[in-house]
Amino acid sequence: MRKIITITVLFLSFASFAQIKVIETVPVEKLGKVNNNYIQKIGDEYTVFYNCIQSDDENNTLRKFTFKNIDNDYLNLYNIIVNGFTATPLYDIKLELPNNYVWLHYTASVDKPTVQFMVSNKEGNANNVSEALTKDQVSKLFQK
Repeated sequence: MRKIITITVLFLSFASFAQIKVIETVPVEKLGKVNNNYIQKIGDEYTVFYNCIQSDDENNTLRKFTFKNIDNDYLNLYNIIVNGFTATPLYDIKLELPNNYVWLHYTASVDKPTVQFMVSNKEGNANNVSEALTKDQVSKLFQK
């Protein structure tokens, strides 16, 4: 009986002080991609990665902004961007996200109108501008 109790105590002590624990992971989905720009989904959180055109660091031009898909915000963002292409005249749209402000800067060009993400964090110490995207590229980026 002593041996059984001793073995049980030793087994429980090893089990409770294990170094390796299994942690539940959430799958990462890469949605649409245009050039180096892409959207990544982790659970209900979407991250838009965009190529910054005004970066001092040539090796790290990829920037991002993140938001949760509350009240279908992913589809709402897509609709806001696409509807901005048909506005007359084209005007900038300012969006507030949890950690950033995002301006959708529209430009009418000879070929097609384009949009750029102009992102600044709420502390105001970082401003980034994405490359220009056409309506077709935005649809591809959002997989629509």
